Formats: sequence, C-alpha cells, structure tokens
Amino acid sequence: MSDQNPPPLASGERETLLALLRFQRESLVRKVTGIEDAAARKAAVDSGTSLMWLVKHLTEAEVVWMVQRFAGRDVERPDATVRPEDTMAAVIEAYRAAWAEVDAVVTNAPDLDEPRRDGREPRVNLRWIVAHLLEETARHAGHADIIRELMDGKTGR
Repeated sequence: MSDQNPPPLASGERETLLALLRFQRESLVRKVTGIEDAAARKAAVDSGTSLMWLVKHLTEAEVVWMVQRFAGRDVERPDATVRPEDTMAAVIEAYRAAWAEVDAVVTNAPDLDEPRRDGREPRVNLRWIVAHLLEETARHAGHADIIRELMDGKTGR
C-alpha cells in the first residue's frame, strides 16, 4: 500500500478537523483491508492489541465521546471485545456507520466551543473532543501500520 497525504485545505477550523479525522480513519481502514479475519483477530504484541480490536476500539471511542458524551444521546455503547464470529468486513462497516453519525453531530453543532452535554466531567468542548478523536485515531493507525508490517510486511498510510 502506498503512502497517501492528508488533504491540504484552506478552510475553516471545523472543516479542517473533520477532513483530517476522515483521512486518519481511512488510513486505518486501508491498513486493515485485505487481511484475513483470523489474522486480524490475532494479537501481534504482548498487550493483546490486534488489527480488529483497533477498529472496534475506535468505533467505541467515536460513539462514546461524540454521541454519548457530547450529544448526550442514550445509545448503546459499542463493544470493543473481539469475538470469534467477528469479521473484518462487519467491523469496518460498523466503524464507517459510526463516522456518519459522528460527522453529523459535528456538522450540526452550533460551534466548536459547545460543551459536552452529558453534564459530566471533564467539561470539554466539541473542539477538544474532535481533536482527541483525531489524535487517538492517528495514534492507533500508527499501531495498525506496525502490526500489519509485522504480519505481512505491508506498510503505508
């Protein structure tokens, strides 16, 4: 897989943050595409981290931070546990469904200074949450890159 660069933008803050988050999400999906389900479930490091877990974990993070904590919606928390019946295709599909919901929340929010609505601590705003999801996704995309390289030598973002 070849390296791709993030989109260069001369746009507003919200659009820039969302574009960079989308780039990191797609980068992660590119890293896990084409791997067999059994290999995707296999922990490549002693911590137990697998390619499939990374995708499930990021799905959970997006829904928890944006839909539950920021939007204050009472939705089911995605489970990041990797199960024998999980497939990479289904895990990626769930991740992409979370993107659509999260992007709609960000797009429809009045502004980036809007605080999380669930009333809990820490009292962070939308800007912080999007930035946190961006850094979390980029961090785990890097993990996926290393795990994939250990598995079959494929690299690239």
